[in-house]
Amino acid sequence: MEINKNQLLRFTTAGSVDDGKSTLIGRLLYDSKSIFEDQLESVTNTTKKKGQEGVDLALFTDGLKDEREQGITIDVAYRYFTTPKRKFIIADTPGHIQYTRNMVTGASTANAAIILIDARNGVIEQTKRHTFIASLLQIPHIIVCINKMDLVDFKEEVYEDIMSQFEEFASKLLIKDVRFIPISALLGDNVVNRSTNMDWYQGAPLLHELETMHISSDINKVDGRFAVQTVLRPQKEGFIDYRGYAGRIASGIYRVGDEVSVLPSGFTSTIKSINAGEEEVQEAFAPMSVAITLTNDIDISRGDMLVKTNNQPEIEQEFDVMLCWLNNEAAKPRAKYTLMHTSNEQKAIIKKVVYKIDINTYDRIRDDENLAMNDIARVTVRASRRLMIDAYRENRNTGSLILIDERSNETVAAGMIV
Repeated sequence: MEINKNQLLRFTTAGSVDDGKSTLIGRLLYDSKSIFEDQLESVTNTTKKKGQEGVDLALFTDGLKDEREQGITIDVAYRYFTTPKRKFIIADTPGHIQYTRNMVTGASTANAAIILIDARNGVIEQTKRHTFIASLLQIPHIIVCINKMDLVDFKEEVYEDIMSQFEEFASKLLIKDVRFIPISALLGDNVVNRSTNMDWYQGAPLLHELETMHISSDINKVDGRFAVQTVLRPQKEGFIDYRGYAGRIASGIYRVGDEVSVLPSGFTSTIKSINAGEEEVQEAFAPMSVAITLTNDIDISRGDMLVKTNNQPEIEQEFDVMLCWLNNEAAKPRAKYTLMHTSNEQKAIIKKVVYKIDINTYDRIRDDENLAMNDIARVTVRASRRLMIDAYRENRNTGSLILIDERSNETVAAGMIV
């Protein structure tokens, strides 16, 4: 298979504290020669000041530690690097359990997830939590890096045991592709170069897997979904009668002459023109931002959706969502939140907690209405008005939502419609 050298792979890294995530990213950047000379010089000098020899790889990414110690809010740090075969974006998220919410952010657009396991500790709760989130978000590829193999004498039986532990619980999840690699990020074994200490491992090193991994588009090309963000009524010469509906195509293809339905009203019309910036085009597709005009003058406003008449989403006011609770404060029963879905913003409540997930066993916990930070649960949401929705497994854009606290304006939860 020929690799597109301009193709971009987004991947997220997840692991518990001190699993060696910073060292792994540093090793990837260092051994793939993706470090600028001034960065290398700075890290080398800092390493010397700490009384260490060589280069402390973790320093390439550990700026977040200083921020945490100063009380600065930590979000997702994005790292960029390029090899002769592919371009990469790494979504680097903190490993502490209180920052699990950040993994949801970092993983939401990822093509692959690297899940790090300390060879001395094996599968732990954070491993299961991160894997479950990856499966919820339908990340197509998971690479399990069993790190610190140098601290267990590079023993194959340790690797095999952890691989069995992982496969046992992951078999309960909807994961398409799982790959295992025994590594030592500190020494560089199986990160960019093959390990001479683990000749029993016949697979490829991590970078080769990332460079050759097939990336399939997660954009739904079938279902036409165009959420209106704003109505354009320019008052200048040549545009007096212009009424365009601007937004970003969430999925599908729109062509001049297509019949569309305006939801939730249900009125139908035909696409008169499509503008992509200054250019008028005959067709547009996801994820393009465009302005569409219709042959009929219909009352359309922000939050409405233009869809193909013969292919429509569900229109519901009450529906079930797999919800990741992200906030420090627990959810309050029947509290009102601001719900954001595509370009739609309205009030909503969590009507019922159907069940929560026990992250260790993946059992469903019923009759527990409490939602605390890091809880993952299936809930029933009721919105103030009807929404145009699809299941997340069919359409990421129209199948996802967030809840915002009205008082603090903080995002308290991320949800995937089921």
